[in-house]
Amino acid sequence: MSEQSQTNSESGLPSRLVEEIEQVSREKKLSKEKKEKLIEEVKKVYQQSIFEPGEGIGIIAAQSISEPSTQMTMRTYHFAGTAGIKVTYGLPRLIEIFDAKKEPETPMMTIYLKKEFNNATEAAKLAEDVVEKKILNVTKRISLNLNENSIEFEVIDKRRIEAVSKAVREFLKNVNVKTKDDKVIVIPKIENVKELQTVKEKILDIHVGGIKDVKNAIVRKDGEDWIINTIGTNLKDVFIIKEVDEKRTYTNDIHETYTILGIEAARSVIIKEALKTMQEQALDIDTRYVILVSDMMTLSGEVNSIGRYGVAGAKTSILARAAFEETIKHLVRASIRNEVDNLQGIFENVMIGQVAPSGTGMFDLIVKADEEKE
Repeated sequence: MSEQSQTNSESGLPSRLVEEIEQVSREKKLSKEKKEKLIEEVKKVYQQSIFEPGEGIGIIAAQSISEPSTQMTMRTYHFAGTAGIKVTYGLPRLIEIFDAKKEPETPMMTIYLKKEFNNATEAAKLAEDVVEKKILNVTKRISLNLNENSIEFEVIDKRRIEAVSKAVREFLKNVNVKTKDDKVIVIPKIENVKELQTVKEKILDIHVGGIKDVKNAIVRKDGEDWIINTIGTNLKDVFIIKEVDEKRTYTNDIHETYTILGIEAARSVIIKEALKTMQEQALDIDTRYVILVSDMMTLSGEVNSIGRYGVAGAKTSILARAAFEETIKHLVRASIRNEVDNLQGIFENVMIGQVAPSGTGMFDLIVKADEEKE
């Protein structure tokens, strides 16, 4: 038996914890008595943290998250900085996370900068560059010329004239685009004033600069880091920017993270966002419950919601699915398909009055009586 194994058997702690104790002891130069006291304290906390075999941990996790979240969450929205943008917080945000909504109510990115660009000047410049600019944002005057049946844009910055005219040509095919001084003149092949107005609205919405879907950006300092918080998210395009530290930059959009970075990254975002939302409300919930829920949501390799079309709807037990939602649908479908419920879970056994296979109900007791001596 190795020295490490002996230590484990003596302390009754996992190898990882033993290694950390050894590391702390070396760094703090603890004496033998102090080290033993540290081991005893860690052992106490460890024993309080472990679960008994057969514990119904899924139900405990659900109750531990849902009860404080629904009963104690007060603030549901927050106005971000001076921008006056409503950011979803509290219970609505938790529902978004655990329902795995395709698009969050307030998509946001947190952009970190690489070490050489980590200063206020670079952060402010990048924040200005990443915000999406449409033709509406770069023109100071727009008018309809009914005599020539054209739309005229007066551009704020003359250097943008070529970019604006090129964007219009690419977006609208059947139009004639000309430039004159600081104006862009668009002549569509239509004669109806109402249609001309419709074309004008379309042109105003054309993307000409910045990163698409990023509506606003706010610079703030967090410790040694200059961070850019954006309203709107586009990870794919942000990662291309040379100043951006792609290893730390993230979005609160779970599905976008899954598409760009994969399922493990999406799992991390679920954990991070759920814990952040709860901590904002001063809710003290064990991290492991949130980790368990996020594991269930990403177990299949895709992001699934906790609900009738996700984790709960995918249960093998017919009675468990019926007990959750859409009772009649599940029972009728099971009868048509001749499905069988093997009664292996907690819900279905409770429903029919049997002992649930959890806790002491997981085990069978076998008694072997001593044979009577002749």
